[in-house]
Amino acid sequence: MSLLTITDLTLRIAGRTLLDQASLTIEPGRRIGLIGHNGAGKSTLLAAIAGDIAPDGGSITFSGRATMGRVKQETPSGDLSLLETVLNSHEERTRLLAEADSTTDPTRLADVHERLLAIDAHSAPARASTILAGLGFDQEAQKRPVNDFSGGWRMRVALASALFLAPDLLLLDEPTNHLDIEATLWLENWLARFPGAALIVSHDRALLDNSVQAIAHLDQKKLSLTPGGYERFVQIRTEQRLQQNRQAEKLADQRAKMEAFVARFRAKATKAKQAQSRLKALARLPQIDSVVEETPTRFSFPDPGALPPPMLKLEDVSVGYGETAILRRLSLRLDSDNRIALLGRNGHGKSTFAKLLAGQLSPMSGEVQASSRLRVGYFAQHQTDELILDETPVQHMARTLKDATPPQVRAQLARFGLDAERAETPVRNLSGGEKARLLLALATRHAPHLLLLDEPTNHLDLDARDALIRALGEFEGAVILISHDSHLVESVADQLWIAENGTITPFDGDMDDYRSWLDERAKQATQDNQRQASRTQKDTASTTQPDKNQQRAQRKEQTRQLAPLRRKIRDLETRLERLEKAKSQLEAKLADPNLYQSSRAEDIATLNSDLALVSQKQEETEMHWLEAQDELENATN
Repeated sequence: MSLLTITDLTLRIAGRTLLDQASLTIEPGRRIGLIGHNGAGKSTLLAAIAGDIAPDGGSITFSGRATMGRVKQETPSGDLSLLETVLNSHEERTRLLAEADSTTDPTRLADVHERLLAIDAHSAPARASTILAGLGFDQEAQKRPVNDFSGGWRMRVALASALFLAPDLLLLDEPTNHLDIEATLWLENWLARFPGAALIVSHDRALLDNSVQAIAHLDQKKLSLTPGGYERFVQIRTEQRLQQNRQAEKLADQRAKMEAFVARFRAKATKAKQAQSRLKALARLPQIDSVVEETPTRFSFPDPGALPPPMLKLEDVSVGYGETAILRRLSLRLDSDNRIALLGRNGHGKSTFAKLLAGQLSPMSGEVQASSRLRVGYFAQHQTDELILDETPVQHMARTLKDATPPQVRAQLARFGLDAERAETPVRNLSGGEKARLLLALATRHAPHLLLLDEPTNHLDLDARDALIRALGEFEGAVILISHDSHLVESVADQLWIAENGTITPFDGDMDDYRSWLDERAKQATQDNQRQASRTQKDTASTTQPDKNQQRAQRKEQTRQLAPLRRKIRDLETRLERLEKAKSQLEAKLADPNLYQSSRAEDIATLNSDLALVSQKQEETEMHWLEAQDELENATN
């Protein structure tokens, strides 16, 4: 049974058709990445699924008993703490807790507590806190009101609320845009373990490769589904295009030969019948067009010219805002061949460091030594707010390149794919990706020796991200990259620097080593918390010796608290039995020799695909069962 069925869906915005009779089915537990060019209609499709806009044709059918979660554009606000905000997003739990405090009907009170047990209400604070911690909020931050945080951090709270609800279907629109790389890696792991279904709009290749089971491609107003992550999607799509082009060439050759025969023998009486036969055959030939590749996205950076080493050197530098130092005692060196990714959680000084190198912040102490000829190009996503909405890209560039001729102005815009039409379009009508291209063009207008890129890919589609990677590979200057896109980091950087504990230090290793380091640190933090909780329990036990009645009450309370966990284990065991039975049936069918004699190749492929899906679900269920068993053992020891 499908969870969500989209049938012949048509969507129009301002008279423009985005989807035309598109169809898609999402089964329970299926995680799908939704990709497509900027402006193709991905966010509009999510809005239609959520019920925010009505289809212009076709239907969207959602299972009646299922729940849906979505991160909306509106960020949360108010005086409630982050933890309370996330907990209150579970409306049923909030309502039941309020009713439990107010009702005087014993029967109703029992029903309320039974339902609270069923939805694991008692574990909700711990689950919410874990999710917030994964998204970068420590224990102190979780106690602060939402209004204390900026828009980007509030978007993380909205994401935490959606994840906390653990709905049957989760709709996420570019969930990594406001995350640092640590939180992005955490989200990848969370989604990989998420038992529900998810439809995720993303241009993050690592997220698409590590967290989804299929790719839905919105292209030419249609939806097509490809199994696997993004890398597999590219392989399959390339093979399909090659096959279609070969078939089109073969048919074109066949058509040409038939047409030549008809043209040659049509007038000859002896060949008239054959010519007429060829004409009929020609009419029956299918029409297969060669795939016309879209013009590939191309970026290019101007050649900066050479500088003698060192390009830039920091000696015991501290930098910050006002009287507060964010980074201290920095002693680092940059050369023209450096490709450095600056990693670390948001708020640990990455953007502060970029502003120091860009000359937007002066050092509070220490010395910055730089070549007198050094030119720095600085891209930061917040610079979008500084663009003048009524001006065109040509006007922006002409104002900053005062001595440039009109062809030179347009050539600099064309380096980043802003063609003649988009160069004359007011900024207010440009997409987020087109604004990012304009900012890249502005940041590099003076051929910088050092490029500072602070989250350059937030609004770029996958093709534009690949174009940026290729352009950086050809760039002759130095690059410092701040990005949550691990694919971009792995493709561009040959050094990693970590911003943490008020300083910046080189990291000895690659991204795989960094992921392992983060995992070890997270495990250590968990063990430290468990040891602290254990010490607290022992201290409490040593000062308070409960009597037998208290002990019985504690055992009863423990039994009550563990009841949902034991029920969860039984449900998982039942599901494992069903999956094992389904797997055995599929294996028996595939082992039957008659299948390969009487069935179509598509049917055999479907059986293999079903077997792979059942095996994957079996592995995931076994993992959840083991985790639940460990949790039960830890709770009862």
